[in-house]
Amino acid sequence: MKRPGPLLTLLAGLVLGLFILTLNVTSGTKTASSSYSEASPAASPSPKKSAPASPTPTVTPSPTPSKSAVPNASYAGRTDDDTASVAVTIRDGKAVAYFCDGRYKEAWLRGPVADDGTMKLTAPNGAVLDGKLQQGTKIRGTVKDEGRKYAFTADKAVKPSGLWRATAKVRGAKIDGGWIVLPNGRQTGIVTRDGKAAAAPRIDPETGAVTVDGQQLTAQPVTP
Repeated sequence: MKRPGPLLTLLAGLVLGLFILTLNVTSGTKTASSSYSEASPAASPSPKKSAPASPTPTVTPSPTPSKSAVPNASYAGRTDDDTASVAVTIRDGKAVAYFCDGRYKEAWLRGPVADDGTMKLTAPNGAVLDGKLQQGTKIRGTVKDEGRKYAFTADKAVKPSGLWRATAKVRGAKIDGGWIVLPNGRQTGIVTRDGKAAAAPRIDPETGAVTVDGQQLTAQPVTP
């Protein structure tokens, strides 16, 4: 029997080589797969979008009722030439005034009062009062009536001094009376009977009682 020769040795070497090659190929595939897995970055989670901030509601302050800077008060005084009296009553930024000489000349004037105390009051007969409140104690100004200008000073008045008025019908005649009571008690007034002016009788400044043509009336403090 013959010994296996070089052919058998060659065949054994070939089989061994194939086995080693197969092993290398398998090992290389695993290594590549493993390397790829390690190299691939982990998927980062998508950043969450923040919800848009709700707009802050605008708070509108409630309007504060406007108030005049001029205090409510009454003022009464005489013209510089001492021929007539002037009284002014201020309420809530409005004023009513009465200019009267106690005989036949009179005017009822109305208008607004500015926050600085200035006023321009007018009457249906065309009379105009320009004045200004000074330190809350008096009004200094002028009254222009029938083309003549009268300067005056009216001091702060406390009831019973101030401005009074009474209207009524007496014996079929329309009566309209106006009175200015000065702080010293002096009175100036006119009563018109159906538009005809005459000196007014005195009133009781405590109650407003007055007798006109034999009929008792009650005058009231005048406000705007």
